[in-house]
Amino acid sequence: MSKVKNPFIVTGKIDAEYFCDRVTESARVIKTITNENNLVIISPRRMGKTGLIQFCFDKPEISEEYYTFFIDILHTTSLREFTYVLGRTIYETLLPNSKKMASLFIQTIKSISGKLGFDPVTNMPTFNIGLGDIEKPEYTLDEIFQYLDEADKPCIVAIDEFQQIAKYPEKNIEALLRTHIQRLRNCNFIFAGSERHMMQEMYTSSARPFYNSADLLVLNAIAPDIYTEFICNLFARRNRSIKQENAAWVYKRFNGHTYYIQRTFNEAYADTAEGTECTREIIETAIDTIIASNDTLFREILSNIPEKQKALLYAIAKDHEAKGITSSEFIKRHSLPSASSVQSAAKILLEKDYITETQKVYSVTDKLFAMWINKNFK
Repeated sequence: MSKVKNPFIVTGKIDAEYFCDRVTESARVIKTITNENNLVIISPRRMGKTGLIQFCFDKPEISEEYYTFFIDILHTTSLREFTYVLGRTIYETLLPNSKKMASLFIQTIKSISGKLGFDPVTNMPTFNIGLGDIEKPEYTLDEIFQYLDEADKPCIVAIDEFQQIAKYPEKNIEALLRTHIQRLRNCNFIFAGSERHMMQEMYTSSARPFYNSADLLVLNAIAPDIYTEFICNLFARRNRSIKQENAAWVYKRFNGHTYYIQRTFNEAYADTAEGTECTREIIETAIDTIIASNDTLFREILSNIPEKQKALLYAIAKDHEAKGITSSEFIKRHSLPSASSVQSAAKILLEKDYITETQKVYSVTDKLFAMWINKNFK
């Protein structure tokens, strides 16, 4: 195995020695799943839920006893796409691990098996079909769930950004999936989502099909003392140093947001020579570099936000944690229109996950986006 050059990993699989904490959370995930229950994980985007799930999947009690599948459906917009991504992930995950199960997949998924390609080297079909080849997604989905129920080992399916199904144009998708899932005896699910309001509504409202159907785990930020110690230790193990106060400063700037802390120190570590200290100047340069690299993306996001919503977004970003956003004081201080206009704009920004609300305190969901706004629109 090649040596990891930068211990602050931001893409791909994270080995245990570079994985920070989450001891309680990982134990909870493993206990829930191995006791044949389903689990809902809610956290802000890029707070580490994907890494947590994959970390748990690599544990021997999971990896040796279960087939595990991880699918991200954030980009999907219909049941057809959902079915396509699910089917492709299952087949391509199984193919290198169990040709027997891959062959069973082809035998079970009869609605599309005739349209699969063929690999002359492995003598196995390849999942090279297009979306249009799934003509009856409800029927194909039924076959996929049937396959999971007949697998020779229990299965765990993790679906990331699960709230996306509520945005599909087809009616009763939640009811359809709930009906299939509650019938399965050989498969359990992890439903992960970053849009807190939507996910909580799906699982805590008695009017929704998934009501009370899974255990709930809210993934919060890693404790600051644990995270800063982790950061200092990674530098020390590579013959570099960093003051704990500087590690804590980054934690505070990003409010404990895992991805951006890791991204900052990935950049800063690369600029810290062996035997030297990662200084505040190096860290600030790293953050400026990351902000600049996202400039085009953030400008594109703003181009799709109407003026009144944009004005409120700027105001919340400026306050960092905004309270009383419909109060006359807040409205006057930020030169906003009426309270009703602010309320309407906030509702849309929440729905689109541009802002987050916790106990009537509002903040920009993406902390780097907030920094970029404050840097460019003072």
